[in-house]
Amino acid sequence: MNERRATIKRQTSETDIAMTIDLDGQGHCDVATGIGFLDHMLNAFAVHGLFDLTVSATGDLHIDAHHTIEDVAIVLGRAVHNALGERVGIQRVGHAYVPMDEALGFVAVDLSGRPYTVFRAEWGTPAIGQFPTDLVEHFFESFAVHARLTLHARCENNRNDHHGAEALFKALARALRMAVDVDSRRAGVPSTKGTLSR
Repeated sequence: MNERRATIKRQTSETDIAMTIDLDGQGHCDVATGIGFLDHMLNAFAVHGLFDLTVSATGDLHIDAHHTIEDVAIVLGRAVHNALGERVGIQRVGHAYVPMDEALGFVAVDLSGRPYTVFRAEWGTPAIGQFPTDLVEHFFESFAVHARLTLHARCENNRNDHHGAEALFKALARALRMAVDVDSRRAGVPSTKGTLSR
């Protein structure tokens, strides 16, 4: 198995982002986005997925957090896609339930090459710190599009938005970790079409 690591740099008039991910890491994380709750979620993603992740992002936070959150999700998706390469020998599909006190997050992913998202969660507050709660879904959708994967996510019994969002990010990490794991019995791509990367 080749090194499954990728570095992505993306600069626009709204954001400037540099990111490196190692899918076969140990959960080391060094992130700075200027949005405290986003940093917290990226750290949870790295730790629970056992991905080594470094992120440096600056954005137009004087406007709001939207562009930074969206663009970090885009770059994270592209980094995962590039690190996977041809997706040879992977499990392809993964899922995870993660409880966070009263909240129960569930995520299932299929590294199918076909971007699609189904997201179900209700929020009680407009924002968690500087992170608008309506952007949790947008983050997951943007990530799925650029990682080229199918993603289903839902949060149940959510009475605390911090708990609900964190349960979902941890579930995403654990589902993705399962999906990217190498299947020792599989020599090729887990698809009847013979490809997952196009």
